Amino acid sequence: MSLVSRLGLGSATLAGWALAAVMVAVVLWLSNFWTFVFSGGLAMAVIALSVGVVYGRTGMVSLCQFSFAAVGVWAMAWLNVNTSLPFLVLLGAAGLAAVPVGLIIGVLSLRLRGINLAVATLGFASATLVVLRRNSFPGTFSNQPIMRPRWFESENGYFLFCVLIFGGLVGLLALMARTRVGKGWLAVRQSERATAALGLSVTHVKLAAFSMGAFLAGIGGGLLAGQNGVVSNRSFEPFDSLLIFAVSVLAGARYVDGAIAAGLLGAVLPELFRKWGIPLDVAPMLFGVGTVAILSRGAEGAQGQLRTQWREFQAGKIQSSPQTVPGPRFAGQSANAGMGVNAADPLSTTSLCLDGVSVSYGAVRALNDVNLEITSGQVHGLVGPNGAGKSTLIDTITGFVQPTAGRIELDGIDLLGLPVHRRVQAGVRRTFQQGRTIEDMAVGEYLEFASGRRLGAEETESILSSFGCPEREQQISSVDVATRRLIEVAGCVISGAPIVLLDEPGAGLGENESRHLADRIREVPATYGCGVLLVEHDMEIIRGACDELTVLDFGEIIASGDPAVVLANEEVVAAYLGISPELAGESV
Repeated sequence: MSLVSRLGLGSATLAGWALAAVMVAVVLWLSNFWTFVFSGGLAMAVIALSVGVVYGRTGMVSLCQFSFAAVGVWAMAWLNVNTSLPFLVLLGAAGLAAVPVGLIIGVLSLRLRGINLAVATLGFASATLVVLRRNSFPGTFSNQPIMRPRWFESENGYFLFCVLIFGGLVGLLALMARTRVGKGWLAVRQSERATAALGLSVTHVKLAAFSMGAFLAGIGGGLLAGQNGVVSNRSFEPFDSLLIFAVSVLAGARYVDGAIAAGLLGAVLPELFRKWGIPLDVAPMLFGVGTVAILSRGAEGAQGQLRTQWREFQAGKIQSSPQTVPGPRFAGQSANAGMGVNAADPLSTTSLCLDGVSVSYGAVRALNDVNLEITSGQVHGLVGPNGAGKSTLIDTITGFVQPTAGRIELDGIDLLGLPVHRRVQAGVRRTFQQGRTIEDMAVGEYLEFASGRRLGAEETESILSSFGCPEREQQISSVDVATRRLIEVAGCVISGAPIVLLDEPGAGLGENESRHLADRIREVPATYGCGVLLVEHDMEIIRGACDELTVLDFGEIIASGDPAVVLANEEVVAAYLGISPELAGESV
């Protein structure tokens, strides 16, 4: 494997850094004025990075990033007046001072989404402006400037300083993106329910994003203060937050090159318009129109869409080469393809017990006095007509729905008082009826994230081969819906959870694929030492995979036991056919 591959750098990434190096060299040859402008562009690029975290990665619309920058600059200016700390320390203080404010806004906004969150954060930006107008930045009236670092006082020197700080922050984000919380940002953006089902606290993930966004914005504000020397309230208007959000969405500031483009657009383009005699109001209008045009094609911004097109181009090249086209992965699998990976102690058993569980929605009884036991080492099927309460039962077990009566215990541990992510950590994992994989990840990356641990190459290949999933380097966004469901099942199984709940994993599969999926699910308890509750409409999968079968109808269990016996039960046939048991007996 090459050094480039080991570092996780693709050719497009290396080309981007090479282009950035050329741009730095060009800027250093410009006049002091334009170097000054480009320094401001890098400072705005840092604030764009903060938008890239909160919106680009986590999907939360925050319109107050310049307000976080103002908080950081205020702390920086106060320290500048009252201490003799060096600029680098003041800059770090600017970032750290913004973090508590970001946490407060995050806590107050946890239940808000979309336009409601946008309005709330814009309201905070307006309130910040009112406070700043009444309480000017320290040192404003005494004309005490914020001095640049001693070795970077010139325009070229300060530009290089901004480059170094920007590079350091990009490295920090790269490290953060490798953590479980960093990957959780992408999961929250895709689905909060799926994030909780993977064992992460949605609250903690969101607060981490707000905190990191505020930190980056504070640093960006500090760089702007160092660029100008003096601080003005006019630098932190709510309109500036709107502008940086629009430009960041337009450019795709989730990505490094997108953040740089956003910063340069926000700082350099207005100066060019000024030089060319074009009204400055034209720039925001262009940014608004461009943002609408980009969002109409997806939320990834220009850089994200370019990456998508590049992946599609690469995928087209691979498919056009007959030497690299893989055959059907399901068809040739050995019955023991996944054996020996993560196998549990056969002598240990885990039991999930439901005792008298009932769920009501007003006058509607979705579940009524359900008693059920799922034990490790077996596949327990759950079937019933549409509306019988199957998905409600899984939601109740995993904590998305609270029962009105009954108990749910895992080896004697009461699960009812635990939130969703705590139940996952206790040992209950699930998949969803609508696939909830994370499109922004590669297959292998998703499996590691879902498992919550580092996976060896052999272990990863084994589970992928067993369930007929694509190669580990394949991007999830490039595979079909049915394959994504298999990837989700593989991630659930390989987590090592003692109880696994699979909600219609066979949806969208053909007849042959369904038969092989049934074989794989039947092997799961022996291979991974867990118990499986399988909800499925495909009776071929139920017959091929299940040791026991329970049937729900109108929220009540009407039959349970051996699958062959249960499926021949007259009451079960009647429930599926919608006729009386007597007529069902005749049809049987």
